[in-house]
Amino acid sequence: MAAVAQTVPSLITMEEYLATAYDPDCDFVDGRLEERTMGTPKHGLLQMQLGYWFISHQADWRVRVMSEVRTRVSKTRVRLPDVCVVPLEGAAAGEIRVTPPLLAIEILSPDDRMNRVIERLDDLLEMGVENLWLLDPEERTAYTYTATGLKLVKTGELRVAGSPIYLNLAEIFSALD
Repeated sequence: MAAVAQTVPSLITMEEYLATAYDPDCDFVDGRLEERTMGTPKHGLLQMQLGYWFISHQADWRVRVMSEVRTRVSKTRVRLPDVCVVPLEGAAAGEIRVTPPLLAIEILSPDDRMNRVIERLDDLLEMGVENLWLLDPEERTAYTYTATGLKLVKTGELRVAGSPIYLNLAEIFSALD
């Protein structure tokens, strides 16, 4: 039996990653590029609806919404949350986010593996993101994520504590009809 040669992905530096544009963009994890699962139409619709929701409240809440922005979560990792909400002051500073967003939202795709989603959420949590939400457009469910894990939201609304920021789940998910 002949031996099969396997290609081992080579490591790259953070500087190489940051200086390179990838299409589609990818996460950077400990010297390796990590592809993100491709979104479905429902994923894309939900992402756009979230953008519209936060843009429509931007002036009142003094926030800016961004999608898939490189966010340096540690010295060796960069993640691209599906949606980030940041304070309006300093929102456009730099090409890569190095301060925790006020809120990070991940949207599940059918091809996502939960262990990889949890790893991304853990990285954001360790960076200091206090508000982490996970939305599932297929099941039309929402979760919060903290150090104690995922918690299913049963109230029909997500909120950022100590702020006026909220998300009406029925209204957001209705965009998928």
